[in-house]
Amino acid sequence: MTTTATRTLPATAGPRPRRGGPPDRLRAWAARGPLLPALVFLILVTQLPFVATLVISLFEWNAFYPDERTFGGLANYQQVLTEPALRDAVLTTILLTVTVVLVSLLLGLGLALLLDRSFRGRGLVRTLLIAPFLVVPVAAALLWKHVLYNPEYGLFNGLLTWLSGGTPGDAPQPDWVAEMPLGAVEASLVWQWTPFMMLILLAGLQSRPADAIEAARIDGAGPWQIFRYLTLPHLRRYLELGALLGSVHIVQNFDAVFTLTSGGLGTANLPYTIYQTFYQGHEYGRASAAGVLVVIGSLIIATFALRVVSSLFSEESRG
Repeated sequence: MTTTATRTLPATAGPRPRRGGPPDRLRAWAARGPLLPALVFLILVTQLPFVATLVISLFEWNAFYPDERTFGGLANYQQVLTEPALRDAVLTTILLTVTVVLVSLLLGLGLALLLDRSFRGRGLVRTLLIAPFLVVPVAAALLWKHVLYNPEYGLFNGLLTWLSGGTPGDAPQPDWVAEMPLGAVEASLVWQWTPFMMLILLAGLQSRPADAIEAARIDGAGPWQIFRYLTLPHLRRYLELGALLGSVHIVQNFDAVFTLTSGGLGTANLPYTIYQTFYQGHEYGRASAAGVLVVIGSLIIATFALRVVSSLFSEESRG
């Protein structure tokens, strides 16, 4: 008589759950759940108004003649790109953005190199240099218009009077805004955006590998050689990031132009021209088309900025 031994499996044994099944999906949605209210709010306050602006840009719509609203297709975009005033506004916007970004980067780089050194009171100096970036844009423009540029009691003309050693009536009293309108707007924006560039570049300087700098000094490299061959290549990503982020904001700048010159004397950039078209000309369709073009340009610049940021993070993770 033969007996066969059978091995019984424990009662708890069973098939393993497959990955990617319903429990995993529920867990993923549970993790994303707290973000859904913020996502819905973001869509309501950003995407829906943009879609509405996109729809309005396809219509010939003047507020003075609401009954004559008609579908015009891409006619508004064609008019925006071909109308001389709007074309001049685009050129002014490009000139203003390029000038402010380049000058702010150069000044920010110089200040960052100075603050990268150790000296007494460095924390206080850094705080004072950051202060212009924390001022409300309209308040900063009013400060430059009335405290600095005013031809009668401004500090610039007071400084000229003091340097000439004469009385206020004898010294030259230039009207800064009237004689150099675009330069006046650019100077106020450079003053406000230089601290932003300084912070980005200072973070890049403090992330330099100290061993490479020390090795270069031991090998006999001077300060200029270290800056040219080590510091500047290391700061390339930070310079690109500062230029892209600054361009995104300066392209959309409205406060300085409106406060200092009210768009006159050849300083009307694209945001101010959109304001004029919408609130003074009541051309809703044309203003919406110009606004859509500004958003598209800003998105293109922001895309490059995000790529630079992701490359910086990847370099940090590899390091």
